[in-house]
Amino acid sequence: MVSETVLVSVPRGVELVGDLEVQASSRGVVLFVHGSGSSRHSPRNRAVAEELRRHGWGTLLMDLLSEEEERTDAATGQHRFDIGLLAERTVSAIDWLGRHPATGDFSVHLFGASTGAAAALVAAAERSDRIRSVVSRGGRPDLAGGALGRVQVPVLLLVGGQDHEVLELNRTASELLPATHRVQVVPGATHLFEEPGALAEVAAAARQWFLKSAEPGTDERH
Repeated sequence: MVSETVLVSVPRGVELVGDLEVQASSRGVVLFVHGSGSSRHSPRNRAVAEELRRHGWGTLLMDLLSEEEERTDAATGQHRFDIGLLAERTVSAIDWLGRHPATGDFSVHLFGASTGAAAALVAAAERSDRIRSVVSRGGRPDLAGGALGRVQVPVLLLVGGQDHEVLELNRTASELLPATHRVQVVPGATHLFEEPGALAEVAAAARQWFLKSAEPGTDERH
């Protein structure tokens, strides 16, 4: 088993910190793509990651911003909607996983939250040879723009039933996805899925989607 803090080099001379946990018997590795001022320490994403690991998946939770960038973003919000920057760094992390001896042979799945979901979708379009599926939690897939039409892997969009505006944005964006996709509503949940049982439902749905996507081919659209 590999459980370590890692450094991922990305363009512009930046190194980003990540937490990698994977076993030789893992089904694949799930890369978490944070957004909206979050980081690898997000308690919600860490809870989902722990559930995935219990069911045989490896995980990489990493920061998409350097410490200096995080300070700037906290003050100005400058980077959290920079989907191009976040996607570029997600692609770098995907490539890094392909080179790492513990993960190079594994399929990669993406779990994106908030604006990180848009970055995950752009990265999936750029690395269709490496990515097997994408799950979005309370995400903004609409911010992926024209990349939506180039995503060739199954996409699950999880949205809280009480997150009305984001739900409508997800439904509209889903119509542009050419591959297998589903918008799944978590009843009673708001944007952060803080309601009792909501996050557990997210984790279970993500686990099932990743498992199904790891199997040879379904092409049914939802």
